[in-house]
Amino acid sequence: MTVATTSRPAELMAALRRVTGDEKHEPAALSTLDVLWVLYDRVLRVDPTWPDDPDRDRFLLSKGHGPAAYYAVLATKGFFPGDWLDDLAGPDSRLGHHPDRLLIPGVEISSGSLGHGLGLAVGTALGLRAQGLTASHVYVLVGDAELDEGSNHEAIAYAGATGLDNLTAIVVDNDSATHGWPGGVASRLEVNGWAAATVDGRDHDEIARALLHRASPRPHVVVARVEPKS
Repeated sequence: MTVATTSRPAELMAALRRVTGDEKHEPAALSTLDVLWVLYDRVLRVDPTWPDDPDRDRFLLSKGHGPAAYYAVLATKGFFPGDWLDDLAGPDSRLGHHPDRLLIPGVEISSGSLGHGLGLAVGTALGLRAQGLTASHVYVLVGDAELDEGSNHEAIAYAGATGLDNLTAIVVDNDSATHGWPGGVASRLEVNGWAAATVDGRDHDEIARALLHRASPRPHVVVARVEPKS
């Protein structure tokens, strides 16, 4: 991995250091950090002063366990005050070990029970299409191990069959899947009609180029390879 090519800002790293109390899930959080930063810094059309704008892009964090990196990015981008980070999962904290959409501005889904986000993203993309909100795009971040879950087979097949081109999935691949897939994660979605790209999950420029590419009329997946889970 070309970790040296990243450009994590100092304020993001300072925010991440403030989030303590979930060391068990630190590898899960750090695996997503660079993808999350690129999404919020270069890709997503979201406004922290109006997080419920109906014309916004939607970002769904399916990989909701270990959300420290997600919280650090949201705080750095102004969705909530930075001092919230000092009390992860405390008795008066809004920041739980799994993100809660009712408590945290900018969070689209409550997540942490793995395997649900991709199906929710397909439904969200369909709903936006039905409402004529054609400028809004749906992004969902999943872990490679989540793709072992059966509901994702259906979501992948349905999105490809219906040409759901307002949907982009980002798979953070740290070799933690039980079964894997012949030819890698990207090939699994390509055979179901998706356009696919595989990138270095630590290289911000590679990630941004892949996310901003659209392959109408097909859904798009970006596989972000990071160091294997130890």
